[in-house]
Amino acid sequence: MTAPSPSTRSSDEGRAVTKPRVAILISGRGSNMMSLIEAASRPGFPAEIALVLSNRPDAHGLARAQAAGIAARSLDHKGFADRASFDAALDALLVEEQIDLVCLAGFMRLLTAPFVETWAGRMINIHPALLPSFKGLHTHERALEEGVKIHGCTVHFVTPEMDVGPIIMQAAVPVLEGDTPDSLGARVLAQEHVIYPAALRLVCEGRARLEGGRVVIDEFEIAPPALIVPPAG
Repeated sequence: MTAPSPSTRSSDEGRAVTKPRVAILISGRGSNMMSLIEAASRPGFPAEIALVLSNRPDAHGLARAQAAGIAARSLDHKGFADRASFDAALDALLVEEQIDLVCLAGFMRLLTAPFVETWAGRMINIHPALLPSFKGLHTHERALEEGVKIHGCTVHFVTPEMDVGPIIMQAAVPVLEGDTPDSLGARVLAQEHVIYPAALRLVCEGRARLEGGRVVIDEFEIAPPALIVPPAG
């Protein structure tokens, strides 16, 4: 897979604009949405956040996106008879807005297989666990129940099966004695805000490639030392 093909448009000054147009799909406050918007506002970032869209008209993230100067729209899933009709309307809206790449950021809807297949290789998601562990909901509670020593988050390409898509980037955090789901979740969320923009950059630069169902990263540098919990020695 190569980088999403950007739609070529003209800027107000007449220059060609070739950055991929990204839509962020949300259902709530838009915490990861803001990390993507802030990253894309910096010089040299290889993507344009062109649209924020929510399936909930009252999602707080819509107001936050508008305040940041991003087009924000809602598509209320309650107005559709089934998932297929909602997804068809969602696809039509994304095409209308000339979207090249979709970022799911707390979008609490299961997408149908035809929609996911239409956007295959052009839709990514962030999950609050180190996949393939703890798919689905309540990841921090389950991590504490299982007694894992390392937890984290994952950015992956979206496939029809939930939370199993090819992994682009992960971040790990220690699980501390006395952690609660909230304290652990806050530590994980801080890393989500780091790796989601970084993963989007890799995809838009064409450095994250799909080969044989796995993601290969070009120009991969040596990783920092291993995280060992509790510390060895």
